[in-house]
Amino acid sequence: MTTREEAIRYCLTFPEVYEDYPFEDPNWTCMRIRTSRRIFAWIFERQGRIWINVKCDPSWREFWRSAYESVVPAYHMNKVHWNSIILDGSVPRKEICRMIGESYDLCKGK
Repeated sequence: MTTREEAIRYCLTFPEVYEDYPFEDPNWTCMRIRTSRRIFAWIFERQGRIWINVKCDPSWREFWRSAYESVVPAYHMNKVHWNSIILDGSVPRKEICRMIGESYDLCKGK
């Protein structure tokens, strides 16, 4: 996964999800859960790459950051609960999908 379109397409596979542009800025795409309007993924371009901010369990935060150089404290978000994934091809697709799925589950709640 290296493009905004791929990230959006994957996020839309989850139930009750829609894409939104809350800042009237096409660079900032957020993926929301319809029932709560909660955002589980922020997708944007920065430094010539697509980034995805995802929520993560704090107990996994450091694991992801230490496992992949392209997983860093979230840009413009709470760094305790959010990571940024830089889509530069270094993080395997299955791991990106796993992090997006975990973010969805955390934001969906009960």
